[in-house]
Amino acid sequence: MRKESLKFLEQLLDAPSPSGYEQPAQRVFREYVTPYCDDVTTDVMGNVFARVAGKGKNLPKVMVVGHTDEIGLQIKYIDDRGFLYFAAVGGVDAHLTPGKRVNIHTAAGPLPGVIGKKPIHLMDAKDRETVVKLEAQYIDIGAKDKKEAQKLVRVGDAVTFESSFTRLQGDRVASRGFDDKAGCFVVAEVLRLVKASGKKLNVDLYGVSSVQEEIGLRGGTTSCYTVNPDIGICVEVDFSTDQPDVEKKHNGEVGLGKGPILARGANINPPLFELLSATAEKEKIAIQHTASPRATGTDANVMQISRGGVATALVKIPLRYMHTPVETISLGDLEDAAKLIVATLGRISSKEEFIPR
Repeated sequence: MRKESLKFLEQLLDAPSPSGYEQPAQRVFREYVTPYCDDVTTDVMGNVFARVAGKGKNLPKVMVVGHTDEIGLQIKYIDDRGFLYFAAVGGVDAHLTPGKRVNIHTAAGPLPGVIGKKPIHLMDAKDRETVVKLEAQYIDIGAKDKKEAQKLVRVGDAVTFESSFTRLQGDRVASRGFDDKAGCFVVAEVLRLVKASGKKLNVDLYGVSSVQEEIGLRGGTTSCYTVNPDIGICVEVDFSTDQPDVEKKHNGEVGLGKGPILARGANINPPLFELLSATAEKEKIAIQHTASPRATGTDANVMQISRGGVATALVKIPLRYMHTPVETISLGDLEDAAKLIVATLGRISSKEEFIPR
């Protein structure tokens, strides 16, 4: 991967962005894409819109979107001893949290803490088989009492798991937040590659970094209404089934390093799917497929049914260990997803070609 792109990816992943608290990551996104766009704006929700004008007037509008928010925690209560109780922001696994290091994002900056856990020596047999509910778990910041804790932390402060960008073997990397900063990264790289080509597209391109996807596709809903696209491509992550404990019958046979995934189903516009597939074949980009018989739980869902309807596709990045601090992907899959989308944009000439016949 290009050195500057990898640095951007690491900075994006490092920036905290639980749903509703995305602006540290959005600032990284805005700074990176600004040189490649005609204008960059942010709405009241926090969605970022990066526009690249095409060649001509009354062109089809294409929106490429990835959400920048990640799962996390939020401080709910501080007890008399200075321990912090919390709630989940998005789909947090209660099995996973005890014993984890965390950062509480306070007005004065990040504050380290740990999620406590009763020692196994003090647990009876029944307790050892029981998952402690999130509402009963707590963060220890080392405060001596409530008064000291309240000087450092406010109710409502966001919390992220401590996690560093880790290089594994080959082009495999692990970090928290690849869901969906992987998609946000691909959107930014699409904008960069379009600019680098030196050619004007036959579409007006909007690269969107959306917010609050993890709590109900909220930013995707409002950003679609703002852009009012004719064509939309959502870039997301999907469960890789090449790890030992995942059933292929649930999500098909897909794996890391085998290319981006194209979804098929009711949420996907058939002509746009075929265009992506044909482009991948022509450009010799490996792709994989999954079936989505219902609406997908992604921004593609709300995009498709925005206003009078949008021709929508879903390009997904294979991901292991979703919603953990060690989400793992292949860098090559990210690069191929961006190349596929850019090549597809170059083959779009009118919005009418996506009306099913």
